[in-house]
Amino acid sequence: MMRLFTAVVPPAAVLDALGTAVEAARPTARALRWAPREQWHVTLLFLGEVPDERVDAVAEELGRVAVRHPAMSLSLRGGGTFPTKPVRSRVLWAGLDGDTEALTALANDLRDAAAGLGIPVEDRRYTPHLTVARARITTNLTAPHARLDTLATEPWRAGEVHLVHSRLGGTPRYRTIATWELA
Repeated sequence: MMRLFTAVVPPAAVLDALGTAVEAARPTARALRWAPREQWHVTLLFLGEVPDERVDAVAEELGRVAVRHPAMSLSLRGGGTFPTKPVRSRVLWAGLDGDTEALTALANDLRDAAAGLGIPVEDRRYTPHLTVARARITTNLTAPHARLDTLATEPWRAGEVHLVHSRLGGTPRYRTIATWELA
């Protein structure tokens, strides 16, 4: 079994700006588990555990879907939490701006393609975001959320989608197993 997800990865300059914002937020919420920079990405679709013998077929179908979508202009802007009330949340994230409708359409089409292959995926509204920290229990994230609200990066061209294998155990380790160029 391979634990898989699809993602867009911002360029280094955008991650540098995000790193500055995260460093400002970090002292305001010590109870959070902060994602390391090498794991920062914009998840499009979490596929979960996919049997090894199905990975190639899943990758082929998702690739067919991805390449039909245009490249996008995106930027990181502001922050948010899941659930949406920062007073009682568990996830802190950076928001996205720009061609988010195109990003959402891509995420939805990938989800539909995976579901069509019989992969059990969540059927909920896609919220474009980049997770920076998680809490084990519901936590007041008002202060770190406020620090991320000032985040505003330069736009970048999101021209690739990655299929990533995520191995758990201590710190998750990510390995890209396929990359597709957007139109």
